Amino acid sequence: MNTITLLGSARGNGYTAALCEAIGFKTLNLNDYHIRHYDYRSDGVGDDFLPLMERLLRYDRILLASPLYWYSMSGQMKVFLDRITDLLDHHKALGRQLRGKAAGVIATGGAAQAPACFEEPFRLTFAYLGMHYQGMSYLDTQQGLDQAALAKVAAAHPFKADYALASKGKWANSTPA
Repeated sequence: MNTITLLGSARGNGYTAALCEAIGFKTLNLNDYHIRHYDYRSDGVGDDFLPLMERLLRYDRILLASPLYWYSMSGQMKVFLDRITDLLDHHKALGRQLRGKAAGVIATGGAAQAPACFEEPFRLTFAYLGMHYQGMSYLDTQQGLDQAALAKVAAAHPFKADYALASKGKWANSTPA
C-alpha cells in the first residue's frame, strides 16, 4: 500500500504544509499545477488536472490537505474536487479507478476544532466516488505552530492504523508514516 498527500493551500509553506511534512508522505502541491475551474462545456483537456489524476491514481491511499478557510476547504482544493466531475462525465475509466481507494483529510485552522461542515464535503465526495474514508486529523493553529501539537496530530493521521500493520510486515509495499 502506498500513500500520497495532495496539498491545497494558498501558502505552500504554511501550517498545512508543515503538517504534511510531519506526517511524511510524498506530497504534491496544487500550487504547482495549472488546474482550471470546472466548465460544463468542455472535458477539461488542456490543463494539468488529468495528468495529476493519473499520477494520484498510482497510489492506494490519498490524503487531502487543506487549511480551514471560512468554514470550508481552500479554493485550490475546491477547484480540484470540482474537477473530479470531468472524471464522471468525460473520463469515466479514470474516475472508476478511484473506487476502493482509501482517502483521508488533514487540516489546519485558527479554531479549537474544525466545524462539522468542513469535513462533510470530503466525506460525502469520497462516499459518492466509492472511496473508503478514513477520517480527518486537525491541527489548531490559533497560537501559531506548536511543535508538540503538530507531532501529536501528525501521529494521529487518518492512515495511522495501516502503518501498524505495515510495520509488522503485513504489507510489503507500504510507505512509512
